[in-house]
Amino acid sequence: MIASPDRTPLPREFFDRPILEVAPDLLGRILVRTTPDGPIALRLTEVEAYDGQNDPGSHAYRGRTPRNEVMFGPPGHVYVYFTYGMWFCMNLVCGPEGRASAVLLRAGEIIEGAELARTRRHSARNDKELAKGPARLATALDVDRALNGTDACTAQDTPLRILTGAPVTADQVRNGPRTGVAGEGGVHPWRYWVADDPTVSPYRAHVPRRRRS
Repeated sequence: MIASPDRTPLPREFFDRPILEVAPDLLGRILVRTTPDGPIALRLTEVEAYDGQNDPGSHAYRGRTPRNEVMFGPPGHVYVYFTYGMWFCMNLVCGPEGRASAVLLRAGEIIEGAELARTRRHSARNDKELAKGPARLATALDVDRALNGTDACTAQDTPLRILTGAPVTADQVRNGPRTGVAGEGGVHPWRYWVADDPTVSPYRAHVPRRRRS
């Protein structure tokens, strides 16, 4: 648990930087999801960087589409996508407008509103598993495509905000290959996590999906 984290919103300039600077610097920051039932706050412990049209693993590698449009917009906005026909995942857009880089939020520690998160994550065996993985994180925070494009860099009333929190020191940051990314994009060591944190998800290499006969 982080004592007395800084609750001021991160400025847009924080996100208007190269993706490999922003991604590790997000560790320890606080994401606040405001719902009709109350707020849920999460301390980020694991993220992955995706470098747009320079990165075969990125949704924006082949250019702009209706699905990835938000990635090409201003930094500090939320990009939400639907995957495997059942799960949502959320990212924070980085770099200059038009650049299309983003950081996938992979895991975190629920520091407020755990009782609300539990109502959405019935299969979690304990609170450390509430947001242990990108789909679990989005589920715990009740995030779906309706929040795609949300500006997270504002002090005004908004469903998602990213706060300064308590960034981790460099000696606490680890990095390695991204989880489940295939092909050329799978070699980049652009997954970052807080060392020895129990909320970090396990690494899994890409496994090709079998086609149904």
